[in-house]
Amino acid sequence: MNLKLSIVVAFTFVLCCPQAYSQTQEGTQTTNHANTQKDTDTQVKKQRDNRKLKQNRKQDTDSGIQEHRKEITESLYGTYKTYQETSLDKRRFKYHELQPLIDAYRVNPKFKVQTVGKSIEGRKLSLISIGSGKTNVFLWSQMHGDEPTATQAIFDILNFFDSEDFEEEKQDILKSCTLHFLPMLNPDGAEVYQRRNRLGIDINRDALRLQSPESQTLKSVRDSLDADFGFNLHDQSTYYNAERTEKPATISYLAPAYNYEKEINDVRADAMKVIVFMNGVIQKYAPGQVGRYNDDFEPRAFGDNIQKWGTSAILIESGGYSEDVEKQEIRKLNYVSILSAIYTIAKGNYKDIALDEYEKIPENDRKLFDLKIEKANYPLLGNNYRIDIGMNRLEVDEEDHASFWYSSRVIDQGDLSTYYGYENLDASGYTIVPGKVYPETLKSVDVLGKLKIESLLKSGHTYIR
Repeated sequence: MNLKLSIVVAFTFVLCCPQAYSQTQEGTQTTNHANTQKDTDTQVKKQRDNRKLKQNRKQDTDSGIQEHRKEITESLYGTYKTYQETSLDKRRFKYHELQPLIDAYRVNPKFKVQTVGKSIEGRKLSLISIGSGKTNVFLWSQMHGDEPTATQAIFDILNFFDSEDFEEEKQDILKSCTLHFLPMLNPDGAEVYQRRNRLGIDINRDALRLQSPESQTLKSVRDSLDADFGFNLHDQSTYYNAERTEKPATISYLAPAYNYEKEINDVRADAMKVIVFMNGVIQKYAPGQVGRYNDDFEPRAFGDNIQKWGTSAILIESGGYSEDVEKQEIRKLNYVSILSAIYTIAKGNYKDIALDEYEKIPENDRKLFDLKIEKANYPLLGNNYRIDIGMNRLEVDEEDHASFWYSSRVIDQGDLSTYYGYENLDASGYTIVPGKVYPETLKSVDVLGKLKIESLLKSGHTYIR
């Protein structure tokens, strides 16, 4: 059959057999519809299977991360006493107490120690490094002189790396990372246990002008290392709580914003993921006592700028913990938190952590008192009022700034139902009355030691002459 005949026959069939054509068309449509439906069902099943596979992979990843986190942190927490630097057992230590420790690392072949700058009063700033890996991790502490907890933890961590234990884990870290520690960035402030440096400025608001030598040192070290990760280690008020809970924000984290819009690039995202990892660690030992520091952009601050300069900046704030005046338990949590973070950075498994977990960490709030007195009766001008009272114990320095005494003050009064206390007293049925003056005039302060202070307070005497 030639081409012309084929066309004629086909055309004749269409004209002469419309019913047959219709049936054929319907059959074709039915077949096509069935095939399309089958393809759709196959695609839906494939998508469902892919989602399930991703979920399983995520569950496996999450499970793996959790298992890894559990193993390493339990070991670190359980053996902490072995590495604790016992010479730093109080918060109010000074520069000269660190120097023998730093000098020991100068002659230790495992470490490299450099003098990288000096404070305004001429105290040396030392950088202690260990490791040979490509990932540079930079940690600095005490840029505020009265925030020493992480400085203690740094020397615990250095003891850990100087030990013969955990060889496999340490090799994993030191082959992947080089660690750089700059303890006590503000030694002049530490000398008098104050936040600001000798110039009277807050170093953490000097990232742009770089007026103080301590600020210049911090900037130059970060730049010379081109650090991949930076740990900005601070203490915060013990009166911060995890939002809407009575629990103190014992540890607070922040991946600082690098602009007012609080955008998230890869640098900041990596910081957030490592923070999520650390949060999981601390929850085991201080459940519900982790907060997320406010991330409003501060253009003068080092953390915000270091994030902008390309280093994944992580702020760790040491807050309060019940009956831990010297913050030794919080120091231990710093040790575990930082080491576990370094380990996950070295292994790289923090990258698999979901970013949205960061926002689930409760924000910091400031609603804690040392003592909260509730529902006390307060008589005034012939009327009775029911009020709550919030009191704090404030540290007052002795002349040497190494010791202190407490001055308790009323911070707030009224309806404090949304506030909490480390200690709480239900004063229902009790009445507030003015304190009395002790009737005798003391000849000298030395006589005070012979008085029974507790008995005086119980009898209502709150003042002496």
